[in-house]
Amino acid sequence: MYSGKLTVVGAGPGDVDLITLKGIKALQNADVVLYDALVSKELLDHAPQAEQVFVGKRKGCYAYQQEQINDLIVERAARGLKVVRLKGGDPFVFGRGAEEMEHAASFGIEVAVVPGISSSVSVPASQNIPVTKRGAAESFWVITGTTKEHKLSSDVALAAKSNATVIILMGMSKLREIMELFKEEGKEKTPVAIIQNGTTEKERIGIDTVASIEHRAKEQQLSNPAIIVIGEVVNHRKSILDIQREYQVQGNKLQEKV
Repeated sequence: MYSGKLTVVGAGPGDVDLITLKGIKALQNADVVLYDALVSKELLDHAPQAEQVFVGKRKGCYAYQQEQINDLIVERAARGLKVVRLKGGDPFVFGRGAEEMEHAASFGIEVAVVPGISSSVSVPASQNIPVTKRGAAESFWVITGTTKEHKLSSDVALAAKSNATVIILMGMSKLREIMELFKEEGKEKTPVAIIQNGTTEKERIGIDTVASIEHRAKEQQLSNPAIIVIGEVVNHRKSILDIQREYQVQGNKLQEKV
């Protein structure tokens, strides 16, 4: 058994305040931090003493292949170092954190995980879109839009048949295919939200229906990193805005009377 340790830490959806306290403590105690592209660099300020290595990918370009990341983890831990693998969102939700832990454990390295706030639910929430709501959705699917073979997940077709909220990560390149599956189920009028750079200062949102969201995405130039939310719960955002506007109008009228 090596004296080093791997801790896989979820950094949350993007807002630096949405990492857990336990995640911050892991960074403060780290000797090495291997971080991904969707992780805010501000979080690295919690580990000024650590070696900081960018191992993410940007626009399809990999700083390190997965095998190389695995080797880095083992090599550093074998030297008795505390390694933090910092990942966006939650490391067990399409984050390959489980795979990296298995690899390290196979070399006798102690492993641990610090769960993170998943972008799949927190990014919609940041725009007042709940993934479940009484009378609108009793369940939700979280699906990767692109498999390791770079194809659309077959689960999308199954989800399109349900009444559940459907949340698709990494699916913008397959937006047309996804919407076609929902059209085949007669859901052209179902509301859709696309949220880009969720919970960050660069957050942008486009809302439309299954029938026309592709046009909206092109018009607003929405692209990855983005989350696609399909379902009646998207209408909750408008309901909140309408209530707030009405409250504002009534408040102004009361002030005028006073």
